[in-house]
Amino acid sequence: MRKVVLYHIVSLDGVAYEESDWFDDGGDEMIANLSQIIETQDDILLGRGTYDYWVGYWPTSDFQPFADFINTTRKHVFTSSKPDQEWANTTLVSAPVTDYVADLKEQSGGDIGIHGSISLAQSLLRAGLVDELRLVVAAAVAGQGRRVFEGDALQKLQLLDVQRSLKGTLFLTYRCPTTP
Repeated sequence: MRKVVLYHIVSLDGVAYEESDWFDDGGDEMIANLSQIIETQDDILLGRGTYDYWVGYWPTSDFQPFADFINTTRKHVFTSSKPDQEWANTTLVSAPVTDYVADLKEQSGGDIGIHGSISLAQSLLRAGLVDELRLVVAAAVAGQGRRVFEGDALQKLQLLDVQRSLKGTLFLTYRCPTTP
C-alpha cells in the first residue's frame, strides 16, 4: 500500500507557511530535504486554493528541484468547479476526498504527497489517511495564521527522524496512526 506523505513548513507555534515573512532558511539543507521527499512521490494531492495559487507560478518557474517535479507529477485537485487555468498532468476530482484517497493508496506507485492545501491536509489527517508527516519547523514564532493541526483530537505520532539546518530549522519526520 502506498503512503500519503504530508509536507509542510510551519513556525514553532504551528502556523503553516503561506507567503509569510517569518521563514528565512531556504538554504541547501532545505533543498536537500525537499529533494529527498519528492523523489519518492508519483502523485500530489492539491486543494483548489493551492492549485489556483500555484498554477500561476510553477509552470514557468525554474526553482529546482520542485519546478520539474510539480510540473511533471500527476496532480489530483479536489474541486467542485473547473479552474480558469489548465496545468499539465492534472486530474480534477469531485468525488469525496476520503474515498478517492483511500482508493489511490491501494493503486500501485510511489508515495502520494500533500504540499500546502491546509484544509485538504486537515481532512485527511482526521480520516486517518496520512501515513507520514514531513515537517520543516522554522526557528520563528509567527503568532497568527492558519494552522494545519487545529481542533483535532489527540494523535500520538512516532518520531522517525530529526535533522537541523545551521540556522536552526528542524526537519522532522513522523509516522502517523493510520486509523481515525
